[in-house]
Amino acid sequence: MDIDLEKIRKFFAADRFACQQAGVVIDAAAEDAVQCSMALTKQHLNAGGGVQGGAIFTLADLAFAVHANLPLFLGAEAGITVGQSCSISYLARPQGTRLIARSTCLARGKTISVFRIEIHDDLGNFVAEMRGNGVTTRKRI
Repeated sequence: MDIDLEKIRKFFAADRFACQQAGVVIDAAAEDAVQCSMALTKQHLNAGGGVQGGAIFTLADLAFAVHANLPLFLGAEAGITVGQSCSISYLARPQGTRLIARSTCLARGKTISVFRIEIHDDLGNFVAEMRGNGVTTRKRI
């Protein structure tokens, strides 16, 4: 089934923090993977001059949200999926000017789903890995 990327982008544009303030962009969405990215600016830096961990997490979290809710954009009669728990491991300091998050689904049930999100910089450095567990609610969009 075809995925309407513009429809997904329009829906998630309402995420004021991730998309409007942090600058996360939804690059691609398919059933097997979702990719989001974020150009790094001075607003993403912490006091030590590195990329703020919360900025990296925000990018990973949006990739997780898009992937977890993809069934809604494929016509499924399901509620919205929200994060139940997430854990992130920071592996290396980003060296590039852009971060790229790629989400893959590890398991998807009727109400519980699990995703792995890898974050790399645009130079190929493996920056962080997040595991996101989602729970599907009864609320529909």
